Amino acid sequence: MKPTLVILAAGMGSRYGGLKQLDTVTLDGATIMDFSIYDALQAGFGKFVFIIRKSFEKEFKEIFDKKLAGKAKVAYVFQEIESVPKKYQNPERTKPWGTGHALLMVKDVVKENFAIINADDFYGKEAFQMMADYLRNTDENSYHFSTMAYYLKNTVSENGYVSRGECQINETDYLTDVTERTHIEKRNNELIRKDDKGHFIPIHGDTIVSMNFWGFTPKCFEFGWVLFEKFLEENKNNLKAEFFIPSVVNEILKSGIATVKVLKSDAQWFGVTYKEDKEIVQDEIEKLIKNTVYPSKLW
Repeated sequence: MKPTLVILAAGMGSRYGGLKQLDTVTLDGATIMDFSIYDALQAGFGKFVFIIRKSFEKEFKEIFDKKLAGKAKVAYVFQEIESVPKKYQNPERTKPWGTGHALLMVKDVVKENFAIINADDFYGKEAFQMMADYLRNTDENSYHFSTMAYYLKNTVSENGYVSRGECQINETDYLTDVTERTHIEKRNNELIRKDDKGHFIPIHGDTIVSMNFWGFTPKCFEFGWVLFEKFLEENKNNLKAEFFIPSVVNEILKSGIATVKVLKSDAQWFGVTYKEDKEIVQDEIEKLIKNTVYPSKLW
């Protein structure tokens, strides 16, 4: 069984100032996504599903249909503001409903074990191999899920705040809780986060965090829509409310039906939350190419 890789690429990059998913980071025009796809192919993923907006479907298809022809299956699904039941649609809303909403969009095209990642995060070769191995050895009718976790200190931007899922883990490396921290930043060489009241408090650099790299069986969809409709009912008048994957995972954990194995990576994450991050990413990728971790031309 070849697992599928689902790529979250519907965001508009408000903090970045543009469509960062397709912004190139090498001289030959590769994006961060290209490196994730390359690593996933090497690890044995057999299908790629891009969650995008209809407005940039043409650009995505022109790029990735060609690159993946003959190498893997490809599908596209759309996450739009109106991809919710009619009674919850609000003409004043300007962005989709978050990563948990995006996850639900792939239900009809993903029937096998799959991983889901952000388009604009660089996870590292080892992470894809570990995840592929776990998914291949998991019964697709089971409720055995997983997440690739990183140390917080390896995942922050020097140029502003980031969102991370703070993980609580038991002694056998299973997830017991994940909390979405929507504002973590480095200030005076110390890591701090906003609490529920908007006050800044310290957070340790060795905190285990989720980078939205999750492994699921198709059974995850049984939980999703019920939770999402409940969320929509509670937040229908909140124009900024977002339904995150960690919200789905926490409900899964609370149910007692499912488990989430934590696969740990000590790799240095890098990504482009802000325009200023791009130069750092380019430098890091250049080092990896020089060290022959990647070829100078991926495709």
